[in-house]
Amino acid sequence: MSNEVLDAVRGLLPGIAERARSVDEKGRIPAETVRDLTAAGVFRMLQPTRHGGAEDDPVAFYEVIRAISGACGSTGWVAAVLGVHSWHLGLFPDEAQSEVWAAGPDTLVASSYAPIGRLTPVDGGFELTGRWSFSSGCEFTSWALLGALVVGAEGRPVDFMTVLVPATDYEIREVWDSMGLRGTASDDIVVERAFVPGHRAMRNFEQAQLRNPGRKVNPGPLYRMPFGTIFTGTVTASVIGMAAGCHDLYVARMRDRIRLSLGGGRFVEDQFAQVAVARAASEIDAAILQTDRNVREIHEYARRNEKIPMELRLRARRDQVRGTERAIEAIDILFKTAGGNSLHRGNVIERAWRDAHAGSVHVANDVEHALSMYGRGVFGLKVEDNLV
Repeated sequence: MSNEVLDAVRGLLPGIAERARSVDEKGRIPAETVRDLTAAGVFRMLQPTRHGGAEDDPVAFYEVIRAISGACGSTGWVAAVLGVHSWHLGLFPDEAQSEVWAAGPDTLVASSYAPIGRLTPVDGGFELTGRWSFSSGCEFTSWALLGALVVGAEGRPVDFMTVLVPATDYEIREVWDSMGLRGTASDDIVVERAFVPGHRAMRNFEQAQLRNPGRKVNPGPLYRMPFGTIFTGTVTASVIGMAAGCHDLYVARMRDRIRLSLGGGRFVEDQFAQVAVARAASEIDAAILQTDRNVREIHEYARRNEKIPMELRLRARRDQVRGTERAIEAIDILFKTAGGNSLHRGNVIERAWRDAHAGSVHVANDVEHALSMYGRGVFGLKVEDNLV
């Protein structure tokens, strides 16, 4: 399968890798990198064609995200989330899409999906107030997708929605200081009594039921796929990419290493080192093969405009969280066998280990929750979750 964006991105990877340490230390991705990724078409891959996007195959998008994440975890993570938001916006009503992309097809959107905000119904829409955390790459965006609860007359939550808010209606608070993914600048977004018109709000329940209003104007198969597959798969693609990049660097760096302990000798002659790279490579391959397989199958159902079986949606979530788990297992193996040199701050293996572990705690990677949902489905019990 041809992937023209990947071909363009490959030329950027040496520079992204070279800047990775600086990104980690400064806590920011340079604007130059975002401009390069924009020019390569990364952020338009899942964007509707009617708004200048490619409506590409999601597996091709994941392939690009894995490549970028392998060079720099923070850059790959930001590319992933900003890139998938172009897809999510395609699920919104036509008026909302047109408002965002009226400024041009390269307009970027941030997010913080946790239902932190408070939505109060008013004439024509809602009034929104809240403070959201973990909005990766928000400094490069003009809009934000934010999670919020609709509050009824008695002050109780009556619905869970995602709303679209322009940057003019929110303030960014620079608070990000983490152990991993340090360069994502996942700062806080603060909104105080902003008006959100009805067309910029979408019920999460209807989204999970694949009844999104964007399908009326974006009838392609990409917008008939579940949020619980596309978004969570994007998060995992980044973590897998970090592990794969770490594996490649590990092999390259250890190939000529001479042990200074345990009797000396070439590192590559150590049977335990040989087993370690084999185990790590197998876990990474399994993660990629399973996650890509499921997304391809779901995409085929969408192409045929057939109902996507819940069994397949649950399997996709099962393998997606296991994909993250496998990537973490792989990177742990490499980190453990790399020796004391991998402990030095700024070492590429140490940085990849921190980034992957940071990415693994995203709510989309809640392994026990996703596996429990799969088990409920297998046993014939009802499954209700917005991330399926």
